[in-house]
Amino acid sequence: MKILSVKPLAIPDVKVIRAARFRDGRGYFTEHFRASDLDALAPGLGVTEFRILQANESRSAKGVIRGLHFQWSPYMGKLVRPLSGRLVDMALDIRRASPTLGRIVLYDMPFDPEADWFEWIWVPPGFAHGTMFPEESAIEYLCTGEWSPGNEAGVSPLAPDLDWSLCDKGLRGAFEGLLSEGIALSEKDLRGLTLAGWLAREESRLFW
Repeated sequence: MKILSVKPLAIPDVKVIRAARFRDGRGYFTEHFRASDLDALAPGLGVTEFRILQANESRSAKGVIRGLHFQWSPYMGKLVRPLSGRLVDMALDIRRASPTLGRIVLYDMPFDPEADWFEWIWVPPGFAHGTMFPEESAIEYLCTGEWSPGNEAGVSPLAPDLDWSLCDKGLRGAFEGLLSEGIALSEKDLRGLTLAGWLAREESRLFW
């Protein structure tokens, strides 16, 4: 896995890892994951050890919005990348002591098979994670914890008390555009908490 760069976003704990593809006339080859390379990055990613315990893949129709999800016991960080289409990744800071508590960042990740590189976005524990899809897309995400039913929650991306001020205005507009075309959110996500509702729960004190 030839890592080309690690770029922090407007909330610096959320990072974009760019790695190389090796192209020729037949197409390309890439190592999209190598544990030792990511272990070397672990201190800069805010973890002591980079252990992938679960790998997920999902497909979404055009206009779908998912999230914003998180869990504890165990905590779960996520590496996310598109496999096709266009992913706009969403990360909401839910850490009580953070100066960016309640702020959300968006990152545009179109899949480009002709590029000499690809990207992962790293969403660490302490963030609620979501995705939106301006076109039909498939994504992969590698998780540092296994899914733990009963130890998860979600903040609705429609919650009125989220702070979108760090977001690119074009991506924020794309989000509003998807909503205006008809909400493609699950019932669970529509019933998600507000930020204030989450902070009123005792479990929120697990995220500092």
